[in-house]
Amino acid sequence: MIEIQNLTKRFESHTAVDGVSLNVGSGETLVLLGTSGCGKTTTLKMINRLIEPTSGSIRVANVDVRQQPGPELRRQIGYVIQDGGLFPHYTVAEAIATVPKLLGWEPSEIQKRTHELIDKLQLPKSVLNRYPSELSGGQRQRVGLARALAAKPPVVLMDEPFGALDPFTRRHVRRELFGLNELKETTVVLVTHDVSEALELADRIALMDKGRIVQIGPPAELVKQPANDFVRDFLDDKPRRLHD
Repeated sequence: MIEIQNLTKRFESHTAVDGVSLNVGSGETLVLLGTSGCGKTTTLKMINRLIEPTSGSIRVANVDVRQQPGPELRRQIGYVIQDGGLFPHYTVAEAIATVPKLLGWEPSEIQKRTHELIDKLQLPKSVLNRYPSELSGGQRQRVGLARALAAKPPVVLMDEPFGALDPFTRRHVRRELFGLNELKETTVVLVTHDVSEALELADRIALMDKGRIVQIGPPAELVKQPANDFVRDFLDDKPRRLHD
């Protein structure tokens, strides 16, 4: 679904991403993991052209992302950030309808899809007329995901989506959301610095350091067969169950 080849991004004299290459399969959840400043968020934002690469190529569903305007590309790719990234002056219903409206969906289609997502995310229909300030952190994150999934995109990008939640709510919400069949069928690229989150959610992890991928593979492979001391040390607080 996603093919990245020799992707590089330089900001003046600083190289944020340095020759990254990776593929993400259809329906796979790939986690970009690493410390702050390692290049993971920059890599994510180049997929939907919120940041333009210095060099290299990105293909989504076999189409080079540079072959279409950025706004058009972003309507086809779901995007979730901390605290849902909701506009304060949009009600929940208006937020979820944003992309379908831009794509020209009929109002009846939008309403049907909105109610379908609200049900799937176990939100009461009463939230549809509320504003983000009237919601809990967990509700805002669910609404943010509903907005990202509204137009049924094949790819969803998530940038530290649970970072604004307290630890208890964070664990509960991420398990609930990633238990959705709809999300399981979607290609997801998720950025986090949380090792436990990566080990729990990823089909594969790409561990980054200084703009490069240090090791990529299934969680258990990184834990049991670390490529070097950096990988071993970074995953040092891993759950013991992965040793079994």
